[in-house]
Amino acid sequence: MNKIIVITGTSKGIGEALALHYLSKNCIVIGCSRSKASINHKNYRHFSLEVNDEKAVVSMIREIKKEFSHIDILINNAAIASMNHILTTSLETISKLFNTNFLGTFLFTREVSKVMMKKKSGRIINFTTVAKPLKLEGEAIYASSKAAIESFTQTASKELNPFNITVNAIGPTPIQTDLIKAIPKEKIDELLNKQTVKRFGTFEDIINVVDFFSSDKSGFITGQIIYLGGVN
Repeated sequence: MNKIIVITGTSKGIGEALALHYLSKNCIVIGCSRSKASINHKNYRHFSLEVNDEKAVVSMIREIKKEFSHIDILINNAAIASMNHILTTSLETISKLFNTNFLGTFLFTREVSKVMMKKKSGRIINFTTVAKPLKLEGEAIYASSKAAIESFTQTASKELNPFNITVNAIGPTPIQTDLIKAIPKEKIDELLNKQTVKRFGTFEDIINVVDFFSSDKSGFITGQIIYLGGVN
């Protein structure tokens, strides 16, 4: 039976790579982004929405439930980043970061969990960042939005455990995607130098951990956060 996988932020970057990976494994993938679909595949469905739009998220999950009756895996990938000193960070920037990164993760987790609990089975994978443990200057707000996701991941794993739903998080190192284009090269080099494995991460590095968390054999693993690159 084909697994039903919901992935947020599938128009490019990590989300698109994850979607293509699971489509290659004959899964049915439902993605979303603010833009139109970038993937054309018979097993792919796309919704154009803001992940922090509660009505749109509820409607999307309702449509998925109507068509497929269940959801096996949720990957909360959608995120935005911003690099600012706290003295020059606007309230608008803070709101955008938390609304997309944390609120989007919360809404999808809440709504998808309601579908998963009927089958008493599910895997939820959230995204954090190494900017949090490394306490990177200029990323206080971005890292804080991800720290909120880490706390949410750990508590949600307990609340959803009675329904056999696991909740874990992955913290990638910098990947060469649009998310880091605005960050000065010297800042990226400084970050990479703080890692044990001093290189950019790859889509394959991330897919490996997401595969691990989402595996049928990983039912005993929940509330965990794995940072890549040897960061701890």
